[in-house]
Amino acid sequence: MAVRSRSSANTESPDQGTAGSLKKVTIPVSGMSCAACQGRVQRALEQEPGVETANVNLMLGNATVLYNPAISTPEHLVETVRGTGYGAQLPSANQSAVADQEAQDRAQQDEFLEYRRKAGVSLLVAGLAMLFSMPLMMANATVSGKSPADPFMAWTMRHLNPPLMDTLPWLYHLNSTLLLYVLLAMTVTIMVWAGRHFYIRAFAAFRHHSADMNTLIAVGTGAAFIYSIIATFYPRLFLDSGIAPDVYYEAIVTIIGLVLVGNALEARAKRQTSIAVRTLITLQPDSARVLRDQAELDLPIDQITSGDIVVVRPGERVPVDGVITRGESAVDESMITGESFPVMKSQGSHVVGGTINRTGSFQLVATDLGADSTLQRIVRLMREAQGTRAPIQRLADRISAVFVPVVISVAIATFVAWYFFDTQAPVVRGFAASVAVLIIACPCAMGLAVPTAVMVATGRGAQWGILIKGGEALERAQAVTTVVLDKTGTITEGRPAVTEVVVLDPEYHAERLLALAASVESRSEHPLADAIVVYARSKAIPLFEPASFESHTGGGTSGRVDGQEIAIGSAAFLERRGVSVQSAALPVSVGSEQQTMVYLAIEGKLAGTLSVADPIRDTSRDAITRLTRMGLDLVMLSGDHRRTAEAIAHAVGISRVVAGVLPEGKTDEVKRLQSSGEVVAMVGDGINDAPALAQADVGIAMGTGTDIAMEAADVTLMRSDLRGVPLAIHLSRRTMRTMKQNLFWAFAYNVVGIPVAAGVLYPVFGITLSPVLASAAMALSSFSVVGNSLRLRRLHAG
Repeated sequence: MAVRSRSSANTESPDQGTAGSLKKVTIPVSGMSCAACQGRVQRALEQEPGVETANVNLMLGNATVLYNPAISTPEHLVETVRGTGYGAQLPSANQSAVADQEAQDRAQQDEFLEYRRKAGVSLLVAGLAMLFSMPLMMANATVSGKSPADPFMAWTMRHLNPPLMDTLPWLYHLNSTLLLYVLLAMTVTIMVWAGRHFYIRAFAAFRHHSADMNTLIAVGTGAAFIYSIIATFYPRLFLDSGIAPDVYYEAIVTIIGLVLVGNALEARAKRQTSIAVRTLITLQPDSARVLRDQAELDLPIDQITSGDIVVVRPGERVPVDGVITRGESAVDESMITGESFPVMKSQGSHVVGGTINRTGSFQLVATDLGADSTLQRIVRLMREAQGTRAPIQRLADRISAVFVPVVISVAIATFVAWYFFDTQAPVVRGFAASVAVLIIACPCAMGLAVPTAVMVATGRGAQWGILIKGGEALERAQAVTTVVLDKTGTITEGRPAVTEVVVLDPEYHAERLLALAASVESRSEHPLADAIVVYARSKAIPLFEPASFESHTGGGTSGRVDGQEIAIGSAAFLERRGVSVQSAALPVSVGSEQQTMVYLAIEGKLAGTLSVADPIRDTSRDAITRLTRMGLDLVMLSGDHRRTAEAIAHAVGISRVVAGVLPEGKTDEVKRLQSSGEVVAMVGDGINDAPALAQADVGIAMGTGTDIAMEAADVTLMRSDLRGVPLAIHLSRRTMRTMKQNLFWAFAYNVVGIPVAAGVLYPVFGITLSPVLASAAMALSSFSVVGNSLRLRRLHAG
């Protein structure tokens, strides 16, 4: 199996170098409204010399470009985007991810309000235009002897004229020419004010030999306007041909109004896809209480410096990342990690800015600030993830590249077909059908189908404490067949702990043995020694200062404590020192395959044993059960001896174990599984897991692991809970289902809608589609796709 490229994992901010001397810049792009717009900008950037990859996102309104600074520059890339007819500007220097998101939120809110205002005015004018059109249509029908060819207008004439004549008789006595000029003035006003951007962008696309959604709307309404102008000033051309000189002024205004309604609904829905990011941003307090010169000062967050002592009281949000220096409390980290229960924090504990202090008060020393803070890093990762493209998007991109020219061709063919085959009003009906084809065929839905799902899914994942690096990772995760789990720090806690103390010499009691052992081990840096010291301190047992100390590599330690000679270590180590270990009568519980035995000798005589183990996480068994129920194969990797590894695997329900592997061995095992056709997810937390995480189809890092492991991974679990793995795969599967549904309905809408608008149902059923109804259908298509994606916000952990 081919292993994917990891080039995107090695990108940095615009002013930083990256592997291979490549740099990344994110350029704000304005004016994009559909998949064709997005595709045109992307193709232009990809064709630029020095551009490694380009990713244009319609939802976020930006282009992320990985380029070679020796060949291209951000300024040149901005000009490339502008050359396609869309607005672009250099990103603000040194602006944080939070500031970027806030700027985007303001822009989206302004966009929504503008669309809503213009849509409201346009529909109000459309209502008046429809009212003024009633007497005109009646007059034209009287002169020509024929009803309007537009089915919607014919329906309104039949059903609305009688009640209007009864309630507004004066309307039908107004001069027809005056009504025409009033309608013309209203239409020009709406086209110039509310619909201006459609025509400007359509002309810009034409200048660049391209076409997009704006082209369809501009051509459709523009053709209707020209037709109406001719009918207004040269009605005899129609009457001489036996055609009523009906105008489409009310249809033009209604179409623009309904399209703007769709734009407003779409803009509102797009804002909702970023709600998770905005929620994270609101977690950051504006100020903090800082101790300076023995006085408490309330300072803005941007004035806090590393090393400041910050005071946090009950009920307050932790203002910055830091380490507790005094006090203790239960801290609610749910918005950062997804953990529903408060976590106890005491001296030495790390706390994250934005979390809530529930009970006690404490002081912390500020550590990571600004862009380096946990909250800012999460926001940055989420924004980057939401700006990526899922591979499934390529299908929509290929179709959108030719979609608009094909639709224009279909519209022309529609007019020709009606002209030659209709016997009643070929010109009028052919024209109406052509305009309906242009209006109904909006490519917006195709452009929104995938990115909306990616944005909502990554936001939902963040609420669960799962950071997903984007659309590609989401798409790969749903195809996973095998999950490879590192043992230490993933299935287990990753730190040894004393589980049992056994006294073998009746002259001593457990506390005395533990005090002597911990006193000697306090001088050692071995992980097992640290576990013994931590255990003794947790029991509040006082330690002695060793009079002497000696470390024996690979064996143990020895020293003199409180006047007694102590030796502590493995059985072989004590046997070499003349202490008989094999003959000791140990309890049945001692010596479990999951434990490491540490033997303690006092004055050359075996006095007791300490069992040390890496405890299995409380949630590991449940997580592995869920993965098995999802039909996934599980493999556990470990550098431990086979007996210990198999004991852990058996305890949690894993049957396939690969033990005694070095870091490169983990990578080789992932490659072996891939070569056999498996799609592999690797879960780990340490530096030695990073190569395997990068090799796997999906790398999943535990949030308590090292930065290098999280950098190599596609998914990061923000808390030490293996249940995040089945959650991530579950989210991926549901997201892919949503993407496919969106693409299906986007394509199906056009496959069905365009033929109906063209009049394919007319020969059999006598059904045609008015341009007004076509615009209403088009307005709802994009909103339905976004609405389907928003359902992922309510996805429950399954």
